Amino acid sequence: MSIKNAAAIVGVGDVELEKGKVKDGQSVLQIQAIAAKRALEDAGLTKDDVDGIFVAGLWGLPGVGSFPSVILSEYLGIQPRYTDSTQIGGSAFEAHVGHAAAAIQAGLCEVALILYGSTQRSEKSRSLAGRPPVLTAQYETPFGLPSPAGSYAMAANRHMHQYGTKPEHLAEIAVATRKWAQLNPQATLRDPLSIDDVLNSPMITDPLHLLDCCLVTDGAGALVIVSAERAKDCRKKPVWVLGQGESHSHWSIQAMPDLTVTSAAQSGKTAFEMAGVTHDEIDVVQIYDSFTITVLLTLESLGFCKPGEGGDFISNQRTAPGGDFPMNTNGGGLSYAHPGMYGIFLLIEAVRQLRGECGERQVKDAKISLVNGTGGTLSSTSVVILGRD
Repeated sequence: MSIKNAAAIVGVGDVELEKGKVKDGQSVLQIQAIAAKRALEDAGLTKDDVDGIFVAGLWGLPGVGSFPSVILSEYLGIQPRYTDSTQIGGSAFEAHVGHAAAAIQAGLCEVALILYGSTQRSEKSRSLAGRPPVLTAQYETPFGLPSPAGSYAMAANRHMHQYGTKPEHLAEIAVATRKWAQLNPQATLRDPLSIDDVLNSPMITDPLHLLDCCLVTDGAGALVIVSAERAKDCRKKPVWVLGQGESHSHWSIQAMPDLTVTSAAQSGKTAFEMAGVTHDEIDVVQIYDSFTITVLLTLESLGFCKPGEGGDFISNQRTAPGGDFPMNTNGGGLSYAHPGMYGIFLLIEAVRQLRGECGERQVKDAKISLVNGTGGTLSSTSVVILGRD
């Protein structure tokens, strides 16, 4: 079944941060309510219009990550007739877009609200000890593998061994992303950054340096997705869901079938086929950047370049402002924000780019955007392709 053009994103909202933290000690419920209100106002709708709610939160961190949909719905005063709390990590929200579009197409709801929030930085609680216990952790945790950085470092080392990728290649990604952040007044980090700065930053887990790793911040975001009929009456021009795919290949890194290939190879293929577009038609790309290696592996797995060619593909600041492959245009998880699970913010930025609302960082005449979420330790992916009229 195809969901192409069955639904459109008509509203987005988020909250301001000060040095990566929410203002005035706001709670997770409060910042999600603010993001939801802003997204609904953006769409010209109210909470009374919402009949579908989609929420995912950080595992094991009550009060820090998003609450279950039933608690959040009570707080917001919404009684949905459709609900979805699919949790596959940072890619959950890209999956929610597909699920919401399918539910709308099936007549199960008409106005869907997708929400996420976290106060992990304010609460100093970025701990993955709360992840669901799994049997395969016995092969990693007792031997001191730091999670998640150690798992991503294993993938980076494998790619370097297999293809000759250099730390400088990964640094290119961090530097290009920072250049976008410098054009975004809301970005957490906006100081100039060089490749040498990345390579000279503290080693976290070989070969990943501190500046190869995402931020730890608070944050909240919301999306409003509606039926094609309902989109006619909304305040902003619709951004259409053209295609979506999702997949996951493992949980623990030792079970990953190939450390250099993510499940984006499958989810991306599904999304491209559904959307009926080619790689060359994508104007702006938003790739989950929990670590620089995440981006490089994802670009290869999505087919933007061949296996092993990722380092050359992103070289010479190709993905930076002024380059011919604009990527992670708000500054990404590396420089903008990363509140535990980042996927919803990729979607918000894609929508704003397609609407032409991004000011200095606006990609000229952007019509089609690809958004890729990644969750776990390169475990899950979901790809959404969005387009404007």
